[in-house]
This record gives sequence, C-alpha cells and structure tokens, in this order.
Amino acid sequence: MHALRRFHLKVLAGGFAAALLAPACWAQSVAQQPASPDKKDRKAVPLPAVGSRFPLPASIELIDGRRLQAQDLKGKLVVLEYWATWCPFCARQMPYMEKLHRDHHRQGLVVLGLSVDKEAADVLTYVKQRGVSFPVAWLSPELARALPKPAGLPVTIVIGRDGRVKMAEAGELFPEDIAAIAKHL
Repeated sequence: MHALRRFHLKVLAGGFAAALLAPACWAQSVAQQPASPDKKDRKAVPLPAVGSRFPLPASIELIDGRRLQAQDLKGKLVVLEYWATWCPFCARQMPYMEKLHRDHHRQGLVVLGLSVDKEAADVLTYVKQRGVSFPVAWLSPELARALPKPAGLPVTIVIGRDGRVKMAEAGELFPEDIAAIAKHL
C-alpha cells in the first residue's frame, strides 16, 4: 500500500513541477520565434505617451458627409477610438463607448470613432445598424497620415481639454475602464 501511495505522490509531484515549468518554457519558445508583424500594423506607430501633446487635424470628414473641425474639439475631452467592423473586441467595446458618449457629451466629452476598414460604405452600414450616435470617420490614407493608427485593435486614446494625452491603450477595455474615462472631464 505504501509503494502505491509513493508512486501516486511521485506522479503528482512530477505533474506539479511540469505545470510550474510550462509557462516559462512557453515564454522562452515564443521569445525565440521570429517576429512576424501583421501586414496591417507594419506602419503602426507606438501609442502616444501620457502627458504628450496630441495635435488633431484641422478638419476630419465623417462617414455621414459632415466635417468635424478642430475648433469643435477645442477645450473638450476627446476619446479617439480606432476600430474595425470585423474586430470582435471592437464590437464588444462599442456599446460601452456609445454609453460613454451619451452620458457625457453634454459635459464636453467627444467620442470619435476611427474605422480602419477597407471600405467606408461598410462602416456606414455598421454604425447605422448598431445605432452609433457619436461621430465616426473612415481612416482614409489622408486621415491616416494625420492620425496614424498604433498597433492593435481596438486602440483608445484620450486627449484632455488641454490637448495632452490622458490615456492610451491598445486592446479591449473593461466596461468600468471605459466609464472611468469620464473622470478626466
């Protein structure tokens, strides 16, 4: 009976050791793999540093044909949201951005969606179907020169009333993180 118990303990100990070492081995194997940047992110810029100035272009054409002027954004909290219609993380985050916009736009918060889709028509259909009420622009090559997309999706950049970056995040945000953006008002 003792021999069987010792055998089980050895098996458990070995499994435990393997479980502890597995993440380190995985990380080492990933680090040794050659980098293969996504074609879409080859021209990506790094996220802007918190506290840095973030100049906005003088005018941005929205997908509904209107133009958003830099003067319209002066003195407001601007939330730039890079996203795509095909991005599942963007789709999950979109309703929380919509709520943030609806709850705080009268206090001077502007959510500006910047779609990286290939066709502007796809973006217009998507926002109409989902009832998006904040301004959305298609990241045309011209606009991409003025507002280059950092790597990843979604990307959220919060620009304070003073024109400085308050927050810059790549990847999906939790709903409470999106709601907390309003603290910068």
